[in-house]
Amino acid sequence: MRSLNALPVHELNQLLQNGECSSVDIVSDVISAIERVDDRIGAYLDYDGEHALKEARASDERRSNGCQLPLLGIPVGLKDVLNVRGMACGCASRILEGYTSPYDAYVVTRLREAGAVILGRLNMDEFAMGSTNENSAYKPTRNPWNQDYVPGGSSGGSAAAVSACEAVAALGSDTGGSIRQPASFCGCVGLKPTYGRVSRRGLTAFASSLDQVGPVVRDVRDAALLLEVIAGHDRFDSTSLNIPLSSYRDTLTGDISGMKLGIPKEYFIDGMDPDVKKTVQDAIDKCAELGAELVDVELPHTEYAVAVYYIIATAEASANLARFDGVRYGARVDGRDPLDMYGKTRAGYLGDEVKRRIILGTYVLSSGYYDEYYIRAQKARTLIRNDFENAFGTCDALIAPVTPTTSFRFGEKGDDPLQMYLGDIFTVPVNLAGICGISVPCGMSGSGLPIGLQIIGPAFKEERILRAAHAYEQATDWHNQKPEIARTAGMS
Repeated sequence: MRSLNALPVHELNQLLQNGECSSVDIVSDVISAIERVDDRIGAYLDYDGEHALKEARASDERRSNGCQLPLLGIPVGLKDVLNVRGMACGCASRILEGYTSPYDAYVVTRLREAGAVILGRLNMDEFAMGSTNENSAYKPTRNPWNQDYVPGGSSGGSAAAVSACEAVAALGSDTGGSIRQPASFCGCVGLKPTYGRVSRRGLTAFASSLDQVGPVVRDVRDAALLLEVIAGHDRFDSTSLNIPLSSYRDTLTGDISGMKLGIPKEYFIDGMDPDVKKTVQDAIDKCAELGAELVDVELPHTEYAVAVYYIIATAEASANLARFDGVRYGARVDGRDPLDMYGKTRAGYLGDEVKRRIILGTYVLSSGYYDEYYIRAQKARTLIRNDFENAFGTCDALIAPVTPTTSFRFGEKGDDPLQMYLGDIFTVPVNLAGICGISVPCGMSGSGLPIGLQIIGPAFKEERILRAAHAYEQATDWHNQKPEIARTAGMS
């Protein structure tokens, strides 16, 4: 039998229900895995094993008294962008050193209500700005499949922890692909819900019109379970919509007969990694074998998505990060006057990529350029959203690659930010349109690196993409593949 830390949440729930293990057993296995391998992976910035075991013992006591909750006693790791009362929330940045959160994020409250054990803080690109986890102020996170390669970002710590069996489930955030891309690179499942489906209260904002919290897990059933827990209306978040929720797990029938899946030609471009192109095409063919009807669709404004994203996202980041100035919380460098203090603090404690995006955002919002860049980008965003609406008029969901390439070596793209940004071409349109998408493992490259299949659905139709992803997953074995380091982490 595999070690408990290598099992999906739904299997652990069954073992707990049958009395075949305890929450203490599960948490102990996860902590042991962290102690064995995290010095090589770097997924965690911080974790409190003693407190997690205390919560696990309390969970076992509650279960013995008849309590039944969907995540009772299940340890969950959190990206370091989510606030947890009494814990640091540093966003992998030195400018927030010394800050302790006074409150729980909405999703953390929902996890607690579901009985989850909050395990620790997962590494990320600083303020969620990056696609490799090289931009963490503290350490890089490494891809469990090959530690010379990046895990993706910005939720790289979440994906690497799940992949290396250092976590059974984690939460990340997705602003332009930051859940789906690392899930693809690390061979796990990552779900980006519709904008407004999950409250952003307590998520440290990068780009407020794009950010969304979602799960990074072992399989699609776990993604459905975690979404059921964290989704819902929050009256304290004006962008949270009061739309009825589905029982997502009930939609996982394994049957996609007659489902129309659109193939966007713009997502199969020249210059794609041949392994990615072939593997995704094989996955599409498998869906057809399962009874799905394939439909060719067009998303003609896709070519503008990266430019539009990096105008809107940096503009919103410039505004959101203005609060980190050394005055209210976090680090401070004293200066001659307040303006000098602001400048020295931000120059001394923000990383290069964060500075780059703040400068870009400030520029596009500046007098004389606001209409030329920001307003035009918002108009183009509407065209991108309309493309998806038109496509969903002829199909139920879209199926495509997550990224044009597999993971790449550390430092390979660090000197060329534009090439790094272009790697987001298949993920940022989903955020711009505010719709939902999921990455599910669909194969391996010739060099032994995971490849993800992206399934994209209309707004608030997560049940469609979960149904399609689950059917594909059940017909293949890619989601069960684990990196060699997982054996070191205790997987037998």
